[in-house]
Amino acid sequence: MKITKEEVEHVALLARLKFREIEQERFTTQLNSILEYMDKLRELDTTKVEPTFHAVARTNVFREDSLKPSIPRDLSLKNAPDGDRGFFRVPKIIE
Repeated sequence: MKITKEEVEHVALLARLKFREIEQERFTTQLNSILEYMDKLRELDTTKVEPTFHAVARTNVFREDSLKPSIPRDLSLKNAPDGDRGFFRVPKIIE
């Protein structure tokens, strides 16, 4: 399948992009190179290849949820620049 310069112009119009003549030619060439490579990949026998969703095998990195005691209020407010009645006090930013 080949991409024509007119198709590149049409997609650029739909995306509201403006390209110079040389850019349109470059995109046409690049897109055609990509499609040629995809045609080569289609020739491969992938019937015994397991589908993947990521190139690198991933494992779950989440830890188990477990209940732990939280930091006492006095200790958490110890480093606060301004605490008021057990709460953090911050400057007003909305008028």
